[in-house]
Amino acid sequence: MSTEPMHPDQYALDDDLVRRLIAGQFPRWAGLAVERFASGGTVNAMYRLGDAMVVRLPLVAGGIGDVLSEREWLPRLAPLLPVAIPEVLGAGEPAEGYPAPWSVYRWRVGETPEAGALRDPVGLARDLAGFVEAMWRVTLPAAPTAHRGGPLESLDEETRRAVALLRDIPQEGVDCDAAEAVWQDGLRAPGATGPQVWLHADLMPGNLLVDGGRLASVIDFGCAGAGDPACDLFPAWNLLPPVGRRAFREALGVDDPTWRRGRARTLSQALIALPYYRGTNPAMARNARHVIREVLGEHA
Repeated sequence: MSTEPMHPDQYALDDDLVRRLIAGQFPRWAGLAVERFASGGTVNAMYRLGDAMVVRLPLVAGGIGDVLSEREWLPRLAPLLPVAIPEVLGAGEPAEGYPAPWSVYRWRVGETPEAGALRDPVGLARDLAGFVEAMWRVTLPAAPTAHRGGPLESLDEETRRAVALLRDIPQEGVDCDAAEAVWQDGLRAPGATGPQVWLHADLMPGNLLVDGGRLASVIDFGCAGAGDPACDLFPAWNLLPPVGRRAFREALGVDDPTWRRGRARTLSQALIALPYYRGTNPAMARNARHVIREVLGEHA
């Protein structure tokens, strides 16, 4: 994990501050060990608290809404989903000079899956499809708007700016003309015609936990809400190999326009992430490169 801050306005955090926050607000846990947990997350820092809990604290002001949204929606979503999701055990408030709300969660057991090293890619693909389908069936009213869950056109300016940045980083070797062609194809695809559906909206490998090669838990619901179902097709390109990608699509029964929008959305996220995180978050940059290779290779 890079020691450089990922964001110019990032909050300062360390083990000692987290210990003080815990001692001040949850004295029953004050004697437990606190240790930073290395992850590729971009919005929150994670600290193990003893053996059975984890503390998640926003790194930037933009993450505050995610914390509050999870507190409201996780208990309501949990009984509707086929795998474990985060459980909030404690709601922390700003203190000790730290300006944001934060939460203590139950620790979920499992490993982060790695593209190219999946034990059961087809089984995992079907598990992921089952989770996505269950999210799409959720009917809880008054859903928030999913992060980046709106029309694909809303991402156009940011995506084109990212392609322009990558043209100036030739060492990354991105075929920017091909990337623009895939993006244009997504924009040409018909938009979603049905009602918006509930989405996780951030199905990155770092937000999945597997056990024995199968999906055990999905974490980080900070982006969750209603939007275009294409937003939850990310695993097809950011994690699954071609055989798993086909199984994922078949299990969901996704039509061609939705698939094209999903591919474009996944590529857009990778194109934006790569120039931003290449010097500060190796995991995010590595996944972005993987997505770009997979999408452009499939579209060639």
